[in-house]
Amino acid sequence: MHKSLLELERAAYERDVAPIGSPGEYLSLVLNEPAFQWLRELSAFIVMIDETLAQKTPPATVEDADRLIAQARALLSPSENGAGFARSYFEIMQRDAEAVLAHRDMLQVMNGVKE
Repeated sequence: MHKSLLELERAAYERDVAPIGSPGEYLSLVLNEPAFQWLRELSAFIVMIDETLAQKTPPATVEDADRLIAQARALLSPSENGAGFARSYFEIMQRDAEAVLAHRDMLQVMNGVKE
């Protein structure tokens, strides 16, 4: 889903602002351009998941997994009246069917995980 959202924002940026010439330019935009800022919260969350899964001592626990799943459910809740990520997530789902499909797929995965 993260990749899908990045690609959708990239397409919007290239349509509305300018073509992106290289992977380095794209990375710089993702890290610094305000149009991509709303996705940084999701990117940081993904890094947190990766770090948790990579820890060796102590290894990740069921409690860690439960905490991350709860955080994911909270973060990935679009909100028309929200702010930050929730509001931008709502907006992209209003304008792009691919975002809706990615959200649906993510919900199917999360609903397969026991609460």
